[in-house]
Parts: sequence; C-alpha cells; structure tokens
Amino acid sequence: MAEIKYRRVLLKLGGEALAGEGGFGINPRQAEFVARTVCDVVNMGVQVAIVIGGGNLWRGKQDGLDHGMERVTADHMGMLATVMNSLALQDALERTGIPTRVMTGIEVRAVAEPYIQRRAVRHMEKGRVIIFGAGTGNPYF
Repeated sequence: MAEIKYRRVLLKLGGEALAGEGGFGINPRQAEFVARTVCDVVNMGVQVAIVIGGGNLWRGKQDGLDHGMERVTADHMGMLATVMNSLALQDALERTGIPTRVMTGIEVRAVAEPYIQRRAVRHMEKGRVIIFGAGTGNPYF
C-alpha cells in the first residue's frame, strides 16, 4: 500500500464531473464512477471532504444574467444546483458503503445539515465523507 501523504483532503469537483459525456444533467453512471474513486481514497485511510459545483445544471451568467435575471436570483439558483449535485453524489457514495453527510451554506434541513466547522471535522474523524453544497450561502461570491 502506498504511503499516505495527507490524512485529510478537500476535493473540488466541477458539476460537469457528474454529467458524463452529455455535459448537462446528472449521469448516474458518472456519479458512481466518482463515488468509486472517492471510495478508494477513503479506504486508504484518508479523510475526504468534497466541494462540488453546479455548472452541469445551471450557469448563472449564460442561463440567467444574460437574459435579464437578477444577480441574486441567479446566484441562489446556482447554490441550489450544487445542493442537487451534492445529493446525487451522496447517494452514489452511500451505495458504495461510504457514510456521507451533505453540509450547506444555506438552510435546507430536510436534505442537508447546516455547515458548522467543528461538526464537519467530527464527521470526518468518524470516517464520513463530507460534501459541501451551496458555497458560502452568500450571493456575489
């Protein structure tokens, strides 16, 4: 087994990582591929957190702003797209046997925990993968 250089990593994925060849939407096979890859890293003893984008579902500038949408609305829609991707990846990871938590910068308590730094660290210490959705929860960032 290879020597582990880092015990904790943050992986940044563009939403397109879940889209597969189509470039849009969520391809379950692609989500499974990403999950298996993350599973391999977790099984090496590495604590993993993931930030995922939403560009496979929503592009605020081209889909909204270029057509007159308010910036805050477009940003909130982008945040929600990242939450959708987070849930898809959580589902794929849990089907590989990896316990996962989604934490978000906006409140969507029915599907995710609010981001609290100490709680995120504790989840990772317990072997759970953390997926961060909705960025900071603030428009314009």
